Amino acid sequence: MRVPLFTLLCALIAISFRLAGQTAGYTDVPFFQESHDGYLVDSMNRAANDVRSVLPDPAGEVWIATKNGVYRKPKEHRHWDLMIQGNDQGPAYDLSRGSDGTFWIAAWNGIYAYRNGKMIKAVGPTGPVAQISATGSMVYALGPLGVWQLQEDRWQQLELDIARSIRKVLPVKENELWIGTDVGLYYCLNNACVLYQDTSELLSAYVQGMDYDPMGNLWVGGLGGITIRNEQGKIAVKRPQDGLPNAQVTVVRRAPDGSMWVGTDHGISRFPAAGETYSVLLNKRWLMADEVRDIAFDPEGNAWIATSGGVSCIKKEAYTLSRKADYFYDRMLRRNLREPWIIGRFRLTTAGDTTSIVPDDDDNDGEYNAMYLAMESFRYATTGAPSARERAQKSFDFLYKLREITGTDGFFARTIIPAEWQQMHDPNREYTPQELADELIKNPRHKPVRQRWHLTEDGRQKWKGDTSSDELCGHLFGYYCYYHLAADNRERARINRHVSQITDHLIRNDFNLVDVDGKPTKWGVWSPQSLNEDPDWAPEKALNSLEILSWLKFAAYISENEAYERAYRRLIEEEGYLENAMGILQPNPAFETYFDIFLALYIFPPLIEYETDPARSARYRALLDGWFARNRSIKSPLVNFTYNWLAGGADELDSSIAFLKDMPLDLVDWQMDNSRREDLQLVREPILEEIQVNALRPPGEYRSIRWDKNPYLAVAGNPHQEREPVFWLLPYWMGRYLGLIAN
Repeated sequence: MRVPLFTLLCALIAISFRLAGQTAGYTDVPFFQESHDGYLVDSMNRAANDVRSVLPDPAGEVWIATKNGVYRKPKEHRHWDLMIQGNDQGPAYDLSRGSDGTFWIAAWNGIYAYRNGKMIKAVGPTGPVAQISATGSMVYALGPLGVWQLQEDRWQQLELDIARSIRKVLPVKENELWIGTDVGLYYCLNNACVLYQDTSELLSAYVQGMDYDPMGNLWVGGLGGITIRNEQGKIAVKRPQDGLPNAQVTVVRRAPDGSMWVGTDHGISRFPAAGETYSVLLNKRWLMADEVRDIAFDPEGNAWIATSGGVSCIKKEAYTLSRKADYFYDRMLRRNLREPWIIGRFRLTTAGDTTSIVPDDDDNDGEYNAMYLAMESFRYATTGAPSARERAQKSFDFLYKLREITGTDGFFARTIIPAEWQQMHDPNREYTPQELADELIKNPRHKPVRQRWHLTEDGRQKWKGDTSSDELCGHLFGYYCYYHLAADNRERARINRHVSQITDHLIRNDFNLVDVDGKPTKWGVWSPQSLNEDPDWAPEKALNSLEILSWLKFAAYISENEAYERAYRRLIEEEGYLENAMGILQPNPAFETYFDIFLALYIFPPLIEYETDPARSARYRALLDGWFARNRSIKSPLVNFTYNWLAGGADELDSSIAFLKDMPLDLVDWQMDNSRREDLQLVREPILEEIQVNALRPPGEYRSIRWDKNPYLAVAGNPHQEREPVFWLLPYWMGRYLGLIAN
């Protein structure tokens, strides 16, 4: 068995990067990893989850004002205690904490103070009170019935000429206030107030939130967005086109790191203190509800968020990519592994509830376990860890079994499940003549598969047929990586036998994958008769031509079987398959799907590495370069590192690292609805058939992915499933192997 020069060159490049002090790569330094912890205050009381204000205590407790009253969460606990009960219980609107540790509560019937373990109702202010603010020795209470100031333990009503629709108060210093109302922004000094409401001063007169940025400028939020003011007046604005997901701003807060957090009726936008673009927190991945009411920060810098559906905490913790890889790897083995060593997504019987996890099957279990096989192979090649090689072998054992279990001459299954499972995807079914007619009208190539699931002879397992071209491509990538990076000579011989049986099957059947019914599967078709002569196969002609060429080249290389090389050359020289393949660079928009990007990725390595004919090699490299030029904008580390692997260099390294950092730790496939965001537009590109947004957002703002999922989709996700993190671990270990990421 040969070890290709290409593989040795990759290893030498990686070593040279390390010896060069990582000048060409990324040094793995700590960064802040965010995660979401959500709290339902009371599952039996909707009013309790209608949260208006949130305030973390320096001691670790968290207070909230809700439609149902005031609650406190003890440190390290998840339950919330109702703090005002009996006849005084009722809606609360705002919270503040004085310098002496007193908690002040603005409620439906006045002001409450909590100090030294006792709740006391203040004498003086008349409820309802909308806003309470304690700063230094000053406490202000404002509501529709008046404004009060606490002086020397006595409440004094102030005669301020302002509107009664109080939405936000921001003290500047003693006797100096900014007050936001429905009719504008008031500046009050020594009880004299000036109103700003003209559009030359504010985007609109409806003011709901405000805070100072690190430069001392006042950010005023309300209907229309953010107005930024200095002492002279308005200096800038931020509207949806400037980075707000919604034009109705509800709260503005400066974070301890100087970034500005802007809550809206549809999510939060964060504007860093300098130099970086904005980011958005939205949907169940990040918020209990998208309608944001308040934001506050605890001493550790974690953000506590009051929403219309509960309380969210955005936690920050120092991570490195190495630590993140360890986290994902451990989680994967604990939560995403089922017999016989299948790494895959699992089902959540209750949407979003990670405690309700149960095993599940997937059409592409074979393909995605091949990605896991590739990941373990890169991990072994990088670290030499025996566990990586052992687990890679277990993964290959499963893929090997997919062929053996069918009892055929080379056909392989999609996946395997225990025989006792009663719930599986695509159960066996019958078609009525009417249903068949409908399917044929939609797709003249439709193949009615009545029996997808087959019971093994021993009655212990079921295997799924109708295997697709996606599976062949994914398997190929896994076998290629395993063969060159982790397999010993015995395992290479097994790969050879396994691949040869599948290849013989394909050649015998005119390059089709033939199921146990004796007919080609719906998608497993690479025959010249279909690709070159049937116009209904035009959408698959280019990519499928490249797929079968790569498979044959791999089989010929590892087996040294001239029959496979002859078949490869015949498809090129007599059937024009290399000419066909060039079409992947200019696909008809009607034929293009996002997943085709990664099917091509799977099949490039054997063609780039093994082809010795200079003319054909040049064309494959031109295809690779053109493919990368078309797809570098999606900022996928798997695309970038695969290209770096095959072509050399460190293209798009920054975007790859940015993805690896930003991808959340939460692997629930939350539905991410970006269609209502006002900072984005709905478009039909880059993939014509799908409704997408016009800008690629960071991965924290789109669904948990496998690489077949379009990150531009406007609405996507299924919170009844938890993804396996191979999509992250594979490019991470590729980057490590290439020396582009230094541990």
